[in-house]
Order: sequence, then C-alpha cells, then structure tokens
Amino acid sequence: MSTLMPAIFFGHGNPLNALQQNAFTTNWVAIGAVLPRPKAILCISAHWYVEESAVTISTAPKTIHDFGGFPKELYQVRYPAPGDPELAARVQNLLAPLPVRFDESWGIDHGTWSVLLHVYPKADVPVVQLSINASQSPAFHYELGQRLAVLREEGILIMGSGNLVHNLQAYAWRDPAAGPYEWAVSFEQRLKQALLADQTEALIDYKHKLGPDFRLAVPTPDHYLPMLYVLGARQTSEAVSFPVEGIEGGSISMLAVQLG
Repeated sequence: MSTLMPAIFFGHGNPLNALQQNAFTTNWVAIGAVLPRPKAILCISAHWYVEESAVTISTAPKTIHDFGGFPKELYQVRYPAPGDPELAARVQNLLAPLPVRFDESWGIDHGTWSVLLHVYPKADVPVVQLSINASQSPAFHYELGQRLAVLREEGILIMGSGNLVHNLQAYAWRDPAAGPYEWAVSFEQRLKQALLADQTEALIDYKHKLGPDFRLAVPTPDHYLPMLYVLGARQTSEAVSFPVEGIEGGSISMLAVQLG
C-alpha cells in the first residue's frame, strides 16, 4: 500500500463557512475523517499574495482575520494549531536557490483556518504557510509545486486554498444560494475536463487554453494559483477527484481537487 500523502486544493468561499454547517463544510468534515493523518500541513493560501516568496516559521502562528464587515463572532474565532519550523526549513531547502524568507509576522489566514476548522477541528496538526509570489507567472508556481512534491512522501499534506472561479464583484451577497452564472459553470467544466485529462499545459496557461470565460471567472490570479501547487505535486497519471462541488453566490466555485 502506498504511503504517499494525498494533496488537495480547497475552494474556501465565504469566510462565514468557518461558522456554518452546510453542504460544503459537511464535506470538509468528511474529508478530514478519511484522509491519512499528516505529520504537518503546508498550505498555499490565496490570502498571502505578496511580492516575494516567504514561509512561516513561528512555533505558535496567530489566527489572522483578514477580512472586514462580518459578524463579531467570526473575529473571535481562533485556530491555535502549532507551527513547524523544521518543515519551514525543509521548504526553504527544497526551493533553493530561490530566495524564501523565513517569516514570523504572518500566521494562519482565513483561507487556511476557515477550512481546517472543519477538516481538523482540534487544531492539533502543525500548519506552515507558503506565500504566493505575485510577481511570478503561473508556470513558476506550478514548478514550485513540482519541487515540493517530495513532501507527500514524508507525510506532509500539501494544501492549496482559493477558489477556481472567484469574482466578488458578481457575487450575490444577499443570496449566497443563488444559482450559478453560465460563465462560472462553463469555466469550471473546462477546468475539470483538463484536470481529468491531465492537460497540465492548459491549466497553467488558462488565459489562452481554457476559453474566454476566464476573464470573468479568474479576474485576478490569487485564488487560482494555489491549485497549481497541488497540480505540480501530482504523480504521473495519478487519479484526480472532486470531493466538494458547487458554486456559491453565483460566482464562487467551491470545487475541491484531490490527488490520491
């Protein structure tokens, strides 16, 4: 039996999912129940999108409430998972000679904790976050995923968190259960087909290979790029599954993409 740890991209959606029990969060709980227990989690979140590569090294990373205008209960949420400086150093070594700064000021942002509250509610699995370097191309991020893939053999869960369709301007804030826009469904379907067919080049060059709907589906790359880290960690012909599906607020894909 293979000891290879799965890798998974989560569509995290509205921060309020952290407090809610719905179809998405119920599936997150189910994922946590069947995943092999990881030694630690390396998360690439859409919400640490900066002009450099950095990795968290704190032993007790803080819970970051990186949003505004939500109920006070959401700001009271804490996810006190420990950090893992040894994993942070391993990430830095695997990505060398790329400069990767050790960071003690960042912590666990809502792209990470809003999901992990359901997947690992005891917060007893160490969490390290790797930033997304906003100055680099999609191919760069895919290649980093390839270099980090060996961590799966070491019991590390590589986790991406974003949304593969993410258009907040079109989001139905008054009715998150609103039906999906046609362009959102169209782009998500093309993306799923490319994942199942192992069409890596199309997924990297999504602006030219996945159709014109990308303009509305991916108006900015921050929520799409974490998936490329997970894709980069894929073994040849490894099965892909979608343990969570659905579109929230008409314009936010909650699709989860799991390898293994």
